[in-house]
Amino acid sequence: MPTHEARLRAVARRTLPPPIAERWISMIRPAVRLRSAGRGDRVVGRLGGCPAVPHDFEWPVWPGEGSLSFVASVDCAKLPRESIDPALPADGTLLFFYFDDTLGYFDPAFPPRTVGVWAPESLTAGARVVHVPAGVPVTEREPPADIEPYDWIPLAAAHRLTGPDWSHPGFRAACRDLPAGVLSFFDDRANGDAFMGALAATVPSPAHQIGGYAFPVQDAVELGVAAAHLRADLVRDEQAWPAVQEEARRWVALAQIDSDDETGMMWGDVGRLHWLIRPAELAAGRFDAASFTWQCT
Repeated sequence: MPTHEARLRAVARRTLPPPIAERWISMIRPAVRLRSAGRGDRVVGRLGGCPAVPHDFEWPVWPGEGSLSFVASVDCAKLPRESIDPALPADGTLLFFYFDDTLGYFDPAFPPRTVGVWAPESLTAGARVVHVPAGVPVTEREPPADIEPYDWIPLAAAHRLTGPDWSHPGFRAACRDLPAGVLSFFDDRANGDAFMGALAATVPSPAHQIGGYAFPVQDAVELGVAAAHLRADLVRDEQAWPAVQEEARRWVALAQIDSDDETGMMWGDVGRLHWLIRPAELAAGRFDAASFTWQCT
């Protein structure tokens, strides 16, 4: 059976012109796949349930909207170090929170939500990443009364490789110097559909992941975060596109949490949650500067 890297190389060479395929292959990066832990697996974190937090932890809230839901946690020290790109802290636990605006739609006991997570202010207010340093005493905390915890499952980690998606700004930039005749391949969306369809066959389901390249449901998640940070409307203002592309290249994928039947997590229509961060802020441990977006079909 071919290795995962061999499968990725085969996808590129089968669906992309040779010069573009080789640029894409040169960009392959490792990632940590998160999956439901079975008997005997080393548990590295959890999806859902209640987070283990310090006694003075303040539950993340979107002012005027409500409490954020706890989505996942990972123990950085237990992740396979050879798979972590970009580099995470060597230890401590990362907690991921998200404002689930579907909560309460069908239950009058919950207050109504007024702003969707796709609003620009949701980039920081509607999602949060918290790093709890190693050695800090923690206990499990029940969520506030306005939300319910998701069902929980333990997570195991595995090494995998990832490549950029069709619209990834770094991939496009890496191909800039190729001849115009080669670059015209990007002008036909059908070519992108064929490539992404073949690439999707290499992506595990559910696609929970730390680091590497995100696998978007639509266009590159970096573009969405960049456009929101610049308050750019790419539909109405085509002149904003270069600035958005440049800003998008400053962001890297931190975590991706897929819809998951085991936990009852359903992000829109089988969508995915994505947390991103700039490398300098990641290196400085400034997880409060992480940004967020989500996509669904």
